Amino acid sequence: MEPLEVTIAFFLRQWGLKLALAESCTGGLVADRITNVPGSSDYFLGGMVAYSYEAKVALLDVSWDTLQQHGAVSRETVIEMARGARKALGADLAVSVSGIAGPGGGMPGKPVGYTWFGLSSAEGDWARNFTWDGDRVANKVASAEAALQFLLDYLQKSA
Repeated sequence: MEPLEVTIAFFLRQWGLKLALAESCTGGLVADRITNVPGSSDYFLGGMVAYSYEAKVALLDVSWDTLQQHGAVSRETVIEMARGARKALGADLAVSVSGIAGPGGGMPGKPVGYTWFGLSSAEGDWARNFTWDGDRVANKVASAEAALQFLLDYLQKSA
């Protein structure tokens, strides 16, 4: 079975779509996977690792109110992150990810491993979330895989 990023490349090339990314807890792992595909510059415009609140606001136009009301790891924030990346880079699609990789940082209602994903396109915005139970590296890897799967699910549904 081909890696997700290879199948994603096929769809993005076939439809001439441009992709942007907004990453927090994955620290660039999603962009790393996308750029492992030769010729990814055909469809991948770039991405931002916006780890702090300040970076999310400055780079992705996430609202301070959203961050204060819902936190960085929320449906509301990942939607704003994806919209911000799509707008900043002029992309057709953007995927975002924000989570608590661990081992610390968990809180009631948002345990270690809790992660949200956003996707923004001209057709609308979507979000999903998962909670992983691995260590920090395993949670980051699982989040990168889930972000790619979210994008592929969207592309296959659009097909």
